[in-house]
Amino acid sequence: MTEEVTNVENTAQAESAQLTLNDLAALKSIIDVASSRGAFKPNEMMAVGQAYSRLTSFLDTISKQPPQGGK
Repeated sequence: MTEEVTNVENTAQAESAQLTLNDLAALKSIIDVASSRGAFKPNEMMAVGQAYSRLTSFLDTISKQPPQGGK
C-alpha cells in the first residue's frame, strides 16, 4: 500500500515538474528585468549570459518550427 502511494506521489510530482514554452519565455523576461536592475554580481554575469543565450536560441528555434499535430 505504501509503495502504491509513493508511486502516485512520484507520478504527480513528475507531471507538475514540466515546463511549457510560456514558462521559458517568462524566465527569459525575468532574466532581462533582473539584469537591468543589477541583480547579478559581475562574477555571475558570464553564467547568466550563457544561460540566457541558450534559452533565447531554444525559444527562437522552437518559434520557427511549424506546429505539430495539425494538417
